[in-house]
Amino acid sequence: MTKTTMKISKQTLAILKNFTSINSNLLVKPGNKIATVAPAKNVMAEVTVDEKFDTEFGIWDMNKFLGTVSLFKDAEFDFEDKFVWVSGSNGSKVKYYYSEPKLLTVPTKSINMPESVVEFDLTETMFDEIVRASSVLQLPHLSITTEDGSIVGVVCDKNDPTGNQFRVTLGNYKGKADFSFDFRIENLKFLPGEYSVKIAKSVISQFAHKDLSLKYWVALESSSSYNA
Repeated sequence: MTKTTMKISKQTLAILKNFTSINSNLLVKPGNKIATVAPAKNVMAEVTVDEKFDTEFGIWDMNKFLGTVSLFKDAEFDFEDKFVWVSGSNGSKVKYYYSEPKLLTVPTKSINMPESVVEFDLTETMFDEIVRASSVLQLPHLSITTEDGSIVGVVCDKNDPTGNQFRVTLGNYKGKADFSFDFRIENLKFLPGEYSVKIAKSVISQFAHKDLSLKYWVALESSSSYNA
């Protein structure tokens, strides 16, 4: 029987909480990389954390697991073969059993990002404006397009061309292509921060956190277009 005792930082717990917005279950493999994928396979995320895990463990309901962790002010984790003890400084603890890996939706391979055709930096302020506009105006889509030498984010409803829109300039564009890269805003569940964004013309985008070793890959909607 193997047993590993460790603590998990608040930052890593915050990332795990963010990952629950992509998939409610998670498989953590030995090492310091944690990855998750949406059940629809249209969003994937991967992070390298400070902690190094020695035991593979699967969690069926991450919200319940993180809620369990929150019972303790400074939780300590004793990972065993089939379960983990989550304990507090006063001696109280919870025995939490792992889920069978075969029951979980997990990434089966890494993503090799194709060559990008559009790149820009997405600040936290820009992203907050996009999410807030989507909520207030009840618009489900974000379209990344180009206008007058700029990269522009348009919050809209792609199914209603005469509907309301919110627009924000995201950066400069020196190319000559016409494009409309479309996302469902509900798929953009990112940890707060500034991101380097790369979009390939072949169905995929990458959002890389500038301060953490954290990346998200989000599939483009079928309405997207790119004309060189």
